[in-house]
Amino acid sequence: MGLVTSTEMFKKAYEGHYAIGAFNVNNMEIIQGITEAATMEKAPVILQVSKGARAYAKHVYLVKLVEAALLDAQESGVDLPIVLHLDHGPDFETCKACIDGGFTSVMIDGSSKPFAENIELTKKVVAYAHDHGVVVEAELGTLAGIEDEVKVSAEDSSYTRPEEVEEFVTKTGCDSLAIAIGTSHGAYKFKPGTKPQLRFDILHEVEKRLPGFPIVLHGASSVPQEYVEKINANGGAMPGAIGVPEEQLREAARSAVCKINIDSDLRLVMTGSIREHFTQFPAHFDPREYLKPARANIKELVRHKLVDVLGCAGKA
Repeated sequence: MGLVTSTEMFKKAYEGHYAIGAFNVNNMEIIQGITEAATMEKAPVILQVSKGARAYAKHVYLVKLVEAALLDAQESGVDLPIVLHLDHGPDFETCKACIDGGFTSVMIDGSSKPFAENIELTKKVVAYAHDHGVVVEAELGTLAGIEDEVKVSAEDSSYTRPEEVEEFVTKTGCDSLAIAIGTSHGAYKFKPGTKPQLRFDILHEVEKRLPGFPIVLHGASSVPQEYVEKINANGGAMPGAIGVPEEQLREAARSAVCKINIDSDLRLVMTGSIREHFTQFPAHFDPREYLKPARANIKELVRHKLVDVLGCAGKA
């Protein structure tokens, strides 16, 4: 099996009350950790690439690494469904480059634009993508936080307005919709001392208005405290980093949410693992010595997400 679109994946996820993990990638070790976990758990997976990741690793390197992961899974006897997705495409040109360059799914993020402009931009991307057999994720509502070049203050963030979703989906023809229900980008999603709580009332209202339609959650990392503590204990400075409780993500996955984005958790695991390794083995300077345990820890994190949070293990 080569790269696939998310159409059939999301249909099965919606009907089966689970979600697909969409993991951000930007180097070989992260891709290997994710796909080895997905192969072991026989779970469909979305590998997503931001504009920043494309600039860092270059488009062709990332595509070829993902193709290598497919071959590796096949050699293990698993026909692993993988979607290669553009995360937060900022404009038509970036989406077009990814469509032309082998991606099977793109996101056009017009959420910062007025409603009518968001519709027009999304509609333009959808027309080109569908002509090339590629699916499109759009966004309504604006998440706070920082992810690569996406930077939104709390004051400028806004929840999705359920009364807008039917018109938006009908006019744009998008294939899935990212909504804002209280998640945020980055590792500082909630203030210390507050109780993290997603707006399930908004999610359920959207679900009623768009029956059977795939919903996406961005900014859904849980920020594992084990790795925050490792970072802080080994020279880092991440006080007060708090994420989305995993039980709330599991609840979301049982509803219309078919795709849950995970990025910060991977960064924390890799950084925490490497910092701890250097503390324990200060004489090491071979990158393989510290990247190998980091890759193994990413694999274990992803396995946990696939089995215990997303519920998609065994669904490949």
